[in-house]
Amino acid sequence: MDNINKILDKFEHSLLSVDRLAAAHLLTESLKENTPVDISDKIICPVLDRIGEKWEKGETALSQIYMSGIICEELVNSFFPDLDMSKDKSIPIGIVTFEDFHILGKQIVKSILKSGGFYVHDFGQGVYAEELIQKIRDNKIRILLISTLMLPSALHIKDLRSKMDNLGMDIKIAVGGAPFRFDTDLWKQIGADAVGMTAFEGLKIVKKMTKELQ
Repeated sequence: MDNINKILDKFEHSLLSVDRLAAAHLLTESLKENTPVDISDKIICPVLDRIGEKWEKGETALSQIYMSGIICEELVNSFFPDLDMSKDKSIPIGIVTFEDFHILGKQIVKSILKSGGFYVHDFGQGVYAEELIQKIRDNKIRILLISTLMLPSALHIKDLRSKMDNLGMDIKIAVGGAPFRFDTDLWKQIGADAVGMTAFEGLKIVKKMTKELQ
């Protein structure tokens, strides 16, 4: 991907300016030479990380964070149409934004998994342990992907894991989100089986886990 830094700068500017047309045009041009997965992993995710870091430093408004997420979600949905491309439904997979309400990371991972041939049960956002455990049981989930934005939510995954273990639930957990990028060992401390630092890593993790469970 040529001039990646220029592309990242332009995409970031288009999001912070709430310029949907510019953002869509840039990704459409990039799509001519790159796969949707590459675009997600090399443009969308890095730019969202940049914007998130600026927000933490007080350099952007919360409204810009929100609109950046909305625009990217629209673009992700257009690049990864919600078609049933699934080839393998033998290992039930679930995905959730645990206790938080920021859905973009989950949406990108879910879309990439679908494009990679995996059917994914989406358990939504703002979901807490008891409700999530019931959803897991109802759908016989074997692999659970958990996205979090805030550290307290990430830490609560340890309690979720403990409750599932006490119930005899054999579930592989993969986690992702900002807390795990800031502390690269956090996933081990909360009892997860894997961590994905980028959306595309989620696909590789699921492929590996499904092979282990077959």
